[in-house]
Amino acid sequence: MVTRGLVWRLGFSQLLCWGVSYYLVAIFGERIGNETGWSGAIVYGGFSAALVTMGMASPAVGRAIDRHGGRTVMTAGSVLMAASCLLLAAATNLVVFYAAWLLLGVAMRMSLYDAAFATLVRLAGPQARRPISQITLLGGLASTALWPVGARLADLFGWRGALVCYAAIALATVPLHLAIPAGRFTAGQATSHRASPRPLATTPREKALAAGLFALSITLGAILNSALSAHMIALLHGLGMGLSAAVWASSLRGIGQSLARLCEIATGSRLSPLALGVLATAIIPLGFVAGLFAGVSPAAGLAFAFLYGAGFGLVTITRGTQPLVLFDPASYGTISGRLLAPSFYLSALSPTAFAWIIDRFGPEIAMQTATALAIAVLLSSALLWWSFRDRRS
Repeated sequence: MVTRGLVWRLGFSQLLCWGVSYYLVAIFGERIGNETGWSGAIVYGGFSAALVTMGMASPAVGRAIDRHGGRTVMTAGSVLMAASCLLLAAATNLVVFYAAWLLLGVAMRMSLYDAAFATLVRLAGPQARRPISQITLLGGLASTALWPVGARLADLFGWRGALVCYAAIALATVPLHLAIPAGRFTAGQATSHRASPRPLATTPREKALAAGLFALSITLGAILNSALSAHMIALLHGLGMGLSAAVWASSLRGIGQSLARLCEIATGSRLSPLALGVLATAIIPLGFVAGLFAGVSPAAGLAFAFLYGAGFGLVTITRGTQPLVLFDPASYGTISGRLLAPSFYLSALSPTAFAWIIDRFGPEIAMQTATALAIAVLLSSALLWWSFRDRRS
């Protein structure tokens, strides 16, 4: 039920939806603050409010996809995303500004990767691993494509005019989501050589352990990722790179994301999702170590963005595939929606927290803090793999 055409449509919709929602504050945040006079904490606080809303909406959205499918949910998400961009463009006071971000948080939970993954699992069951990897190929280019486009639109029309253009881009994803099939995977669809494997966590104790370790790994990664999504450009600029160079270097993260995902697909997904999680999170600290030298070497800044993108490019895949092997796929949307909620709540604090660290202690300390957090992500991912390493080859 998952055709090549559907994979391409969902992949393209992810590129557009991520670019005009999750990544917009990185390119427009400073411009918004300069025009309105609002502090960085207030501006980036809007993004934090959106992440909190994503957490609040996560269980309900997961259940809705399990029950009704992704077509209705993701289409509605596209419409809400467009409305959010228009409301944000019209914001002249903090009430409207934050209302737009709250609406955008709901829209993102209904239309970004987690909704798309649940949609694919509903359609393909245990066979959704490869389509999950495939749709992330185009989605990984969201920052690479939309950061330069957003900067150019803002130069031409101002940040408000650029957001109106973003609303039009969000509406362009409506037909892509309307094309999602309405069916559901059933056990009878599995052929003898594709029989549904037994979940790794079966007993109540195993389920609790798997849920706790998965949620910990994903939450730590989300805290780091949301901070860098908001501040990567500013961080590299603060370390000594020119602003234009920082924008283009940061855009390289998208290349790293998609190349890493392409390698994962090309190798036939030979690693289990848990082992892939360890590999992915081992790459991330290496990138941050390189980033510590971005101020003295542009090449180090480029290496940082590329390795960071490669690591989190693979983490995005494991975010979708690990629950598929740990738990019953029939309840994928409901389970993942519940376990992902803490990651949205806690990652909501990180853009504001990192803005405070940068302002108070400087970009060097902020980069060192991020490096320590990246190591913690690796350790939590390794613990999850170690706990279930002998359950599946």
